[in-house]
Amino acid sequence: MLPGVGVFGTGSTARMLVPLLQAEGFQVHALWGQSEEEAGGLARELGIPFSTSRSDDVLLHPDVHLVCIYIPPPMTRQIAVNALGIGKNVVCEKAATAVDSFKMVTAARYYPQLLSIVGNTLRFLPAFVAMRRRLLEGYVGEVQVCDVRVCGPSLLDRAYGWTCEELMGGGGLHTVGSTVIDLLSHLLGSRAQRVHGLLRTFLTQSASICGIRRVTSDDFCFFQMLMGEAGPGAGPGAGSGGVCCTVTLNFNMPGAFTQEVMVVGSAGRLVARGTQLYGERHGGGGEELLLGDGGRAGPADPLLPHLRGLGSMVTALRHSFQAHGERRSWAREPVAAAPSFEDGLYVQTVVEAVKRSSRSGEWECVEVMTQEPDPNHNLCEGLQRNKN
Repeated sequence: MLPGVGVFGTGSTARMLVPLLQAEGFQVHALWGQSEEEAGGLARELGIPFSTSRSDDVLLHPDVHLVCIYIPPPMTRQIAVNALGIGKNVVCEKAATAVDSFKMVTAARYYPQLLSIVGNTLRFLPAFVAMRRRLLEGYVGEVQVCDVRVCGPSLLDRAYGWTCEELMGGGGLHTVGSTVIDLLSHLLGSRAQRVHGLLRTFLTQSASICGIRRVTSDDFCFFQMLMGEAGPGAGPGAGSGGVCCTVTLNFNMPGAFTQEVMVVGSAGRLVARGTQLYGERHGGGGEELLLGDGGRAGPADPLLPHLRGLGSMVTALRHSFQAHGERRSWAREPVAAAPSFEDGLYVQTVVEAVKRSSRSGEWECVEVMTQEPDPNHNLCEGLQRNKN
């Protein structure tokens, strides 16, 4: 008894997601797009019976009990909160700000019986599943350093849109860096306490983005994270003290997309390149392949790691819902690796701390909000200054 699905979005992720859902036995009943033409065209292409540009038409669809939200970040919070409020299970992308993420956390806590997860597919990628298992087994000893490098061509859309605007969640840090931050926390079983970062925008205009419009989202980002002590369930591989993490994101490079995640410890190292996992121990015979890609396409495809992870996540969702006979019910164990909305709030807090560090040039503390800030706080401060 799998729940009927409603999908928000018509981008590359939605195009990959729908066939994967259908292959696992889910029925996709409704699709939302920003225009009727956009939604209708993709719905016909993917065999979805209903399409619309009105969000309530999907949320209130009688056959939809699971909502998958893959839309621009500024719109994510409203749809996710509304979906939970009317009893729908939710899988969604990250929000645009920490305040939006906090509102999503509040809604998820109010409806704990509903599924509410952030769709970071890298957690489900077999290479990282194997890496986490090897870390727990002590393959590298005590973890000391993590180094992540992601390089590739521009992330900008051809036309001016949210990907060009830093305030709307565009840029390499928010788009890719957020998934890396979440992944490192998942692998190590600990969270960042302090961060230091540098963001730059080298491409401010292009042939299609010109005139008064300028790109404000970053296309280069370098940041460091000092992780806190490992949690009680992290296992021996996470180390007893803080781990040093460095992340470099460069989207000014033409040609092949590359992604490398390296974890170095007292006894060796693990390296995930694309969809493959390699390992090397001190005093060993060199680097060994621990997990291949089954002879399929190599890591140069920028969508390949996410596609593999997305497929594994959809399979986990099927197992979760199949564990119960009622369409709305789900089991936690199959999707235990998925990031919660609380994880999403932590990630967004780190992203904003890195941005503050880039402006100040100083190390910044990561302090996850515990209550929603007063929207009139800045106004009140301004009035007080004028009064004085």
